[in-house]
Amino acid sequence: MATFNVLTGENGAGKTNVLEAISLFAPGRGLRRAQPLEMAAATGTGGFAIAADMEHGTIALGTATAPATPNRRTVRINGAEGPATRLAEWLSITWLTPAMDRLFAEGASARRRFLDRLVLTLEPAHARRSTRYETALRERNRLLSEPAEPDPAWLDALEVQLAECGAAIAMARRALVLRLDDAITAEPEGPFARPLLAYTSETPDDGDALAALLKDNRRRDRAAGRTLTGPHRDDLAVTMAAKNVPAAQCSTGEQKAMLISIVLAHAELDDDSARPRLLLLDEIAAHLDPLRRTALYTRLAASGAQVWMTGTESAPFADLPAPAAFWTVADGQVERV
Repeated sequence: MATFNVLTGENGAGKTNVLEAISLFAPGRGLRRAQPLEMAAATGTGGFAIAADMEHGTIALGTATAPATPNRRTVRINGAEGPATRLAEWLSITWLTPAMDRLFAEGASARRRFLDRLVLTLEPAHARRSTRYETALRERNRLLSEPAEPDPAWLDALEVQLAECGAAIAMARRALVLRLDDAITAEPEGPFARPLLAYTSETPDDGDALAALLKDNRRRDRAAGRTLTGPHRDDLAVTMAAKNVPAAQCSTGEQKAMLISIVLAHAELDDDSARPRLLLLDEIAAHLDPLRRTALYTRLAASGAQVWMTGTESAPFADLPAPAAFWTVADGQVERV
C-alpha cells in the first residue's frame, strides 16, 4: 500500500465517508463522532459492515451493525468477536478534520477527546482504562444525584476503580503532552505556527491520593450532583509561542496551523510497537499555500505513517513524494486512478 492515498471528488461525493469507515477501526466513535444508529440509517439498509485485511500479517478486522441492533457496533478480530477497545492493539489511527479547526476555542471536552486519541495511538491500554473510568463515573454520579444517601461501601468500590483508572489516564496524558512539547520546541522554526503545550490538571498521578480526594469531596460532589475531581475535568492548554497568546485568542488560520504542528509532531514520535500507523487528513491541503503544502508532505513522508487525504481536485497533491495512490470518489463509489 502506498504511503499516501489521495481521495478526490466533488463535495458530497463520499470522500469523508471513506475516512470515517477507516476511523471505525479505532476504539470509540469515528472521526465525525456519529452514533452507529446514524451511520446505519445513512446506508439506507438499516446497518453497515466494514472489513480490512492487514497487509503485513494475518490479521483481519471487521466492524458492523445489524438491522436488529442498529445502535450496537460489533467488532471482530480474525473472526472472533471482541470489545472495540482491542482494535487499538492492531492499528494506530489519528485524524484531523475541518470540524477540528476551532478545537482550541471550544469546550475542554473536545480537547480531552483529541488528547486521548493521541495517547491511544501510543498506548492501546488507554482505551480500556477510559471505558472503565467512564462506566464508574456514570455510576458514581447517579448515586450522588439520588435523593437517598448513597451506600458508602458502594461509593468506596466505585472510587477505587475511578482512582486506579483516573490516575493512569492523567499520567498518560501528562507524559504525552511533555513529549509533544519537547518535540515541538526542538523542531527548527518552520512554516507552521509553533504551539506551547501544557496539561492543566488537578488530578494526582497516584491512585491512592485520588481515591482519598474523591472520598473527601463526596459532600461537595453530592451538592453538585456530579463528580468535580478527576481527568474528566482536565484540559489541554495551548499557547502560540510567537505571540505568547492563548490559542483560543488567535485567528482561525493560526489555530489550524498549530493543530497541524501538533499532529505532525505526534506522527513523528517514536513508537516501540509494530502496529501500522494511519493518519486521516480531511481537506488538509485546501487552504495551504505551496510552501506549507511542501513542508507538510515532506514531514508526513518522514513520519512512517500511511496517510489518507481528501480534496476536491488533485492539483494540490501534485508534489506528493512517492509512493502515492490516487482515487476518485463519485456517487459513493471509489476507483483508483
